[in-house]
Amino acid sequence: PMGWDAFGLPAEQYAVKTGQHPRVTTEANIANFTRQIKSLGFSYDWSREVNTTDPGYFKWTQWIFLQLYNAWFNPTTNRAEPIATLPLPPHCRTEAEKRAYRDARRLAYVSEAPVNWCPELGTVLANEEVIDGKSEVGGFPVIRKPMRQWMLRITAYAERLLRDLDTIDWSDSLKEMQRNWIGRSEGAEVDFAIANLPSAIGDSAPRIRVFTTRPDTLFGATYMVLAPEHRLVDEITTEEQWPAVEDYRAHTARKSDLERTELAKEKTGVWTGAYAINPVTGAKIPIWIADYVLASYGTGAIMAVPAHDTRDFEFARKFNLPIVQVVQPHDPHTDWQGFTGEGVSVNSGFLSGLPTPEAKRKITAWLEEKGLGKKTINYKLRDWLFSRQRYWGEPFPIVWKQDAAGNLYHEALPESALPVLPPTLEDYKPTVDGQPPLARAKDWLNEIPGATRETNTMPQWAGSCWYYLRYLDARNPDAFVGQAAEAYWMGGSAIGHRPLAIADGQSPIAEGPAPGVDLYVGGTEHAVLHLLYARFWHKVLFDLGHVSTPEPFFKLVNQGLILGEDGQKMSKSRGNVVNPDDVLKEFGADAFRLYEMFMGPLQDTKPWNTKGVEGVYRFLGRVWRLFVDETSETAFEQAETLAAGSAEQRHELLQLIRLDAAIQDVAATPAQLKALHTCIKKVTEDLEGLRFNTAISAMMVFVNEAMTWATKPVSALRDFLQLLAPFAPHLAEELWAKLDSSFAVRQASLAYAPWPKFDPALLVESEIEIPVSVNGKLRDVIQVSATASPAELETIARASEKIQAAIAGKTVRKVIVVPKKMVNLVVG
Repeated sequence: PMGWDAFGLPAEQYAVKTGQHPRVTTEANIANFTRQIKSLGFSYDWSREVNTTDPGYFKWTQWIFLQLYNAWFNPTTNRAEPIATLPLPPHCRTEAEKRAYRDARRLAYVSEAPVNWCPELGTVLANEEVIDGKSEVGGFPVIRKPMRQWMLRITAYAERLLRDLDTIDWSDSLKEMQRNWIGRSEGAEVDFAIANLPSAIGDSAPRIRVFTTRPDTLFGATYMVLAPEHRLVDEITTEEQWPAVEDYRAHTARKSDLERTELAKEKTGVWTGAYAINPVTGAKIPIWIADYVLASYGTGAIMAVPAHDTRDFEFARKFNLPIVQVVQPHDPHTDWQGFTGEGVSVNSGFLSGLPTPEAKRKITAWLEEKGLGKKTINYKLRDWLFSRQRYWGEPFPIVWKQDAAGNLYHEALPESALPVLPPTLEDYKPTVDGQPPLARAKDWLNEIPGATRETNTMPQWAGSCWYYLRYLDARNPDAFVGQAAEAYWMGGSAIGHRPLAIADGQSPIAEGPAPGVDLYVGGTEHAVLHLLYARFWHKVLFDLGHVSTPEPFFKLVNQGLILGEDGQKMSKSRGNVVNPDDVLKEFGADAFRLYEMFMGPLQDTKPWNTKGVEGVYRFLGRVWRLFVDETSETAFEQAETLAAGSAEQRHELLQLIRLDAAIQDVAATPAQLKALHTCIKKVTEDLEGLRFNTAISAMMVFVNEAMTWATKPVSALRDFLQLLAPFAPHLAEELWAKLDSSFAVRQASLAYAPWPKFDPALLVESEIEIPVSVNGKLRDVIQVSATASPAELETIARASEKIQAAIAGKTVRKVIVVPKKMVNLVVG
């Protein structure tokens, strides 16, 4: 099947620039891509075509969002369950309290999250539109601004997303990318009391909670750092430090997270004027804010141990903060300053003298006993920010209402209201106050009495999270996929089919039906976004009983990139784009297809080379000449120049082309069968292993040999065309039809012919060459039966004229025979 992931930024940017509705340009681009794909001869099942911008498709994207909205993650069962099963605590008595409790635990929830806001453009920008803190268009300053956003609770699935990587056949490098993105780390949460707050008395006093993987270094914590956006900064900053803190926060708001965490950048920060209490030493330690700490990671606060953390060490040296050694490296020659490895605790009270692993366990137990912390597993993975202030995306099936007390709350629309269609607008830009474009459609916004529609839209990832499931049942109006279709194609039942053969001799990870899509080919750029999001959605759908497998994609292969002829990534701005239409016009579709597969291994990145296309074009010419009488081809070319060129005339002229007279309906010789079946074996195995370039090489070898045959058996040529068909279908089909018409064989199209099977017995050599040496020096090579006995090998070797000349006048003292390998005569 084929589909179009067509919501997103490029079409909207063009709409903002031209005023043309994004659907117009999207449909034009789809039509052009479809034409090009069909001209290349790809045999997609167009009855299963999907388009993420089609209301019949995004109805079900919205439906899946509702499944997330109406579910919570039960940590006891470790799975998603309907929100109706969420137990309500006794203190939730009113409907508002119950609603707030449920809303805070849904898999789809609302939160304040920072976005890229450009005051000059009056719009929210995607990360891709921000370069060095400025807008890509106009170069205006961009700041980070908190706005109401929809979030998906992917963090609840962090452990399962990590664990289940072991059940799927993906490359180690891609699995490692996902593991690093999820970022599991074991450690402890530690609570620090704030020293200078009037409210810092009793259990209700605000505390700063940090997560650390090295609780054993707590005695060395000499200061703390909060993210500038941390909720406590306003409360703890002293009056004297307030101007400096505000100024620093304003500067930080202009930086992206990537810029803030760049290791090579100079460390910056400002003291808040406040102090925290180190829970193990009782010492007052200053609280700073610094941009290298992110509010979105961990707790948004760190305990700084400059003696044993690189960034903390650099920060402390710049601002002259205390550095206390608390870990002694095992190697006495290793400098302890900035040392981040394991060793033995020193200057650490009751931990001193303990090796790092034991010190970690002991301090964690002490913190739990004192009620100052606990053992914790933390993940770098953040919840998925799932809304965009854009027009060209799926509208949320959500409305906002007010209760009797004037509190704003959200509510899901019923499934009968799907799909929620976007309104028609004349201006696709966000409003001057940063509201999404949908806020302009007042009638649409207030269409439902007593409610206001959600104006954010879903991100471009939404539709691509589940398209593979829609392929299975693309025209089903009653479900996103039918149960029987899903079970059959995804392998979740006994009728599910087996996975493809695994490349390079590897074994499938699990027996039985494949857990999901048999083979997924995609680039590594999708490793930590699309592929992770799709796995998350699929697991939620699995938990709720909508799909039968816990993973969406069983085997994944990363294809390489085809670069421009200059070795750079193809780009209109570089002027190095290769248009398939131009290649097809000059060389034809088969040459285009064949060259892309012949360029090198599928996983490699390689530059386009027009001379390479010329090479495979010449090979196709040799295939043509293997079948066609060249004199009839000359007659065709001469007649073609005189014809008007209509389709009917061309068809008549093609009848002038005759097959080579050497092609006959005779049995193939053993040598011909061996060449054919060697090719069948190689092409079959290479196709299953996705080694297309070496499969083409095998066909080239066969064609070179077949060109030398005095008689060409039609049966052998038919089998060869079946091998060629997936690579060059147009030429193969034409020659197949020519064979059928010439030999009065009424066969179906080559596309429906069964794949040829090789016979291992035909690959066995009947005769082999054996080297014969005298005293270890090669003297002759003899041709013998592959089943010749050692005695027969010695007899044939002695009968050789060259061997007789070499041993003349000498005594043969010993004959060494290695069957099928060599004969050596020892003479003296």
